[in-house]
Amino acid sequence: MLEQDQIAVIITAAGRGTRMGGAPKQWRDLDGRSVLARSIAAFDGFGRIVVVLHPDDMARGIAAFGGAVTLVAGGDSRAASVRAGLEVLEGSDVSHVLIHDGARPLVDRQVIAGVTAALGQGAVAAAPGLPVSDTLWRSADGHVTGTQDRAGLYRAQTPQGFRLAEILAAHRAGPDDATDDVGLARLAGHEVVITAGSEDNLKLTFGPDFDRARRILGGAMDIRLGNGFDVHGFAPGDHVTLCGVRIDHDRALKGHSDADVGMHALTDAIYGALAEGDIGRHFPPSDPQWKGADSMIFLRHAAGLARERGFRIGNADVTLICEAPKIGPHARAMQARLAEIIGIEADRISVKATTSERLGFTGRGEGIAALATATLIGG
Repeated sequence: MLEQDQIAVIITAAGRGTRMGGAPKQWRDLDGRSVLARSIAAFDGFGRIVVVLHPDDMARGIAAFGGAVTLVAGGDSRAASVRAGLEVLEGSDVSHVLIHDGARPLVDRQVIAGVTAALGQGAVAAAPGLPVSDTLWRSADGHVTGTQDRAGLYRAQTPQGFRLAEILAAHRAGPDDATDDVGLARLAGHEVVITAGSEDNLKLTFGPDFDRARRILGGAMDIRLGNGFDVHGFAPGDHVTLCGVRIDHDRALKGHSDADVGMHALTDAIYGALAEGDIGRHFPPSDPQWKGADSMIFLRHAAGLARERGFRIGNADVTLICEAPKIGPHARAMQARLAEIIGIEADRISVKATTSERLGFTGRGEGIAALATATLIGG
């Protein structure tokens, strides 16, 4: 049986995706996470992951994935790109390799396990496929001219698995215009075992494919709820900043940063949903660089961290607790400002206020408290 640390993964993502138009499909957002990020995450736990990128995307890849994967610049063809990924593995401790299309972000563990099991049982090459079940037509000029027998036909999928030495030799000897690694393995004389594929393991090629992928993801959502609470006392001053909006007042709020109690509560709500502690963990008040800092920095970091983890913010609710100043006239502006920072629609954010009926420190006008809730949706 093969162990995961004996297997490297090559993810091809050097294409331009011109059939879909716009940005390369591997960098497009798919429910809060890039297609490529989802493809990489599917192979978490394997000994080494090599991502082959277009040379123009290398800086973007470094920023997105850092040292988590090995980044390699691709060539002028798919075969050249795969070969570049294989070359960096030569001489390493891995004995087998899985080659996966970066535009297949929904591959599941069962499909991957089927390929690795076949390799562990001694196969030189193995790849997932789905038997063709639809009737196949032959055509000319837009008209049906006949049918094609579908017996024995399969739709090829990835990851395709190989013994490293054999597939590297096949690539070195094969033509540069080869579009399929299984084809190169067969050209080199190797038998290829077919393992079980999955209908959900679709390749994103055209615009409607993204709609189907989102429907698939919708069946396995990860919903997180986080709460945040913060308090700041009053100090001498002439204004307060609440939820990113300056409000004239006869006092200011006291804090290490700008003391935006509403934004702090919402930031902590997002961190809480991610199980990432609070603002103090990420921006320690003992660090002088955050003295007087705009709380937008904290909220933007929390929202960005959520996106990196594959979540989108479904909605947020902020309640400000104070006797003064009056929040109502500024609530819409606060709502718009928070939405701008987080990067969601304003109608997904609620900002409201209440008093404490002159009870406690807020009732005595000694400060302002805030309570916030945030919902994160991932899949």
